[in-house]
Amino acid sequence: MKKTLLTSLLLLAVIGLASANNPDAVLGVWKNGEGTGMVQIYKKGDQYYGRVVWLKVPNNPDGTPRTDINNPDEKLRSRPLKGLENLRNFKYVGDGQWEAGQIYDPKTGNDYSCEMKLVDDNTLEVRGYIGVSLFGRTDVWKRQVRKA
Repeated sequence: MKKTLLTSLLLLAVIGLASANNPDAVLGVWKNGEGTGMVQIYKKGDQYYGRVVWLKVPNNPDGTPRTDINNPDEKLRSRPLKGLENLRNFKYVGDGQWEAGQIYDPKTGNDYSCEMKLVDDNTLEVRGYIGVSLFGRTDVWKRQVRKA
């Protein structure tokens, strides 16, 4: 019995370690901490990006799709939120972490420096900040669909 338990724990540790050392472990669809949106994280070259693929409230009261109304660039305010690329230029740095990226917050129309850390296979900490990471906010995202 003890041997089986120990073997199971070791197997889980190895699986967790394998995910932490896999640059593509972040690929898939993630729901934000508020549950208001989902972002699909994908790869372009050796960098990682994300785009909005689902919104809890996809339309305005008049039935038209929600747009990027808070964008400081007036020309971009009519672009739809669904399909919007809001994560850009992340680089895998090892140990289940992606850094040197940018995150766009459509609620404020602001871009922030960002880093992501895979806590486990289904939990991603996304930290947006200005200047240094110490001055920022972390949101915990949950995996919805793993990329095949």
